[in-house]
Amino acid sequence: MAMTDLETSMATLIVVFRKYSEKEGDKHKLKKSELKDLLHDELPDLMTHVKDQAELDSLMESLDTDGDSECNFQEFMTFVSLVTVCCHEFFSEHEDE
Repeated sequence: MAMTDLETSMATLIVVFRKYSEKEGDKHKLKKSELKDLLHDELPDLMTHVKDQAELDSLMESLDTDGDSECNFQEFMTFVSLVTVCCHEFFSEHEDE
């Protein structure tokens, strides 16, 4: 039986997280360099709005709710959810244009 669109999307999020988290160190967490690579490779349009390293560092700190200087899957999903909500709001506001 084929996966639904939502099941496929969920599986893709897990695969993308693992693709970057398994590069070095703890394979269940993203180091700052791994998160940076993920954001640049997987969200290039969003990253055009990040002007400098300080903004990226600030983003990492805001994601790091447990203070371990890494991004676990739950923190990653919180970020993806927030970005998705913002995209939904943007497209909802501009759907008549």
